[in-house]
Amino acid sequence: MNDTTDPDEMKRIKDAARAAAFAARAAHRARDEGRLADRDANRHLAHALAEWSALPLSGFLPMGTEIDPRPTMAAWSGAAVGVPLIEGKARPLAFARWTPDMPLVAASFGTHAPADPVPMVPEVLIVPLLAFDRRGFRLGYGGGFYDRTLEGLRRNRPTFAVGLAYGAQEVEEVPIEATDQPLDLIVTEGGVIRPV
Repeated sequence: MNDTTDPDEMKRIKDAARAAAFAARAAHRARDEGRLADRDANRHLAHALAEWSALPLSGFLPMGTEIDPRPTMAAWSGAAVGVPLIEGKARPLAFARWTPDMPLVAASFGTHAPADPVPMVPEVLIVPLLAFDRRGFRLGYGGGFYDRTLEGLRRNRPTFAVGLAYGAQEVEEVPIEATDQPLDLIVTEGGVIRPV
């Protein structure tokens, strides 16, 4: 798959990949009732991000069967921690400061957001995903929010993006387009994967 793939065919390919990825992630969560994978993934994530702990971080508030990065977010020291805000279709994400005990409200696309958002700009992002490959590409939900956001942030300064997922979400090759932004690292319960 490349830039010459027909857009309708690429949509079909990505939709099929998303369906398979949702199923793989759900099956993993069902097996991991004690959430050992979340604990182990957060241990690896905290270690992998230690050298950037002075920089502002964005994590995410997990939905459905997503892995939960909040333990790493809650332990982040020395800099602001934020969560993404969806401001509209086909727009980049904004970010608001987050603390573990702050009130949240329902937001767009089934997400949650701080009740009284205070803007922040991350330099390190923990990125959710449906599937990933060893090249460092991720399959998201199809809105393009993180791709637009990473492109814009990286245009202005170095921005480090870490995909957080279960090992069961790895695929041989994620279908990609020219607009897809690569990850700098991927972290799973099995450890840290450096893209090749």
